[in-house]
Amino acid sequence: MTGGWQKFKFGAMLRARGIYTHLTLGARTAVIVNGRVLLVRHGYVAGWQMPGGGVDPGETAEHAARREVLEETGYAIEGPMRLFGLYHSTGYTNRDHVALYVADDAREVHRFVPNREIVEMGWFALGDLPEPMAPGARRRLEEIGENRAPSPNW
Repeated sequence: MTGGWQKFKFGAMLRARGIYTHLTLGARTAVIVNGRVLLVRHGYVAGWQMPGGGVDPGETAEHAARREVLEETGYAIEGPMRLFGLYHSTGYTNRDHVALYVADDAREVHRFVPNREIVEMGWFALGDLPEPMAPGARRRLEEIGENRAPSPNW
């Protein structure tokens, strides 16, 4: 599938679920251990990105970030995480926000098995990221790696 078709398909799913009319909050995590970052590749959007997803009702953004890392990769975050930034994301709707956390310790709880949502997972050196990278994920990792202040936009 091409990136344009995947974006159209994902946008159609958001419209069908009524998300375009509501504020949404997502949570992603930059899991960086010994200079290597944990990334995933979805089956429905192009590019490698950090694990993450929507914050469920009654759930904190941090809990969602931890849950998504475990669900998508099989790794559990160990210890504290820090909120790196809160971003406005306009890729699919003008009402989406993403909380980005940084974690520096994780342990494998169960082996990753490719599925319809996450087709691939891997650890990559911050200086040698895989291609294609999702543009927002690349910008966030550059901010973290270069110790820059977060941009307001994903």
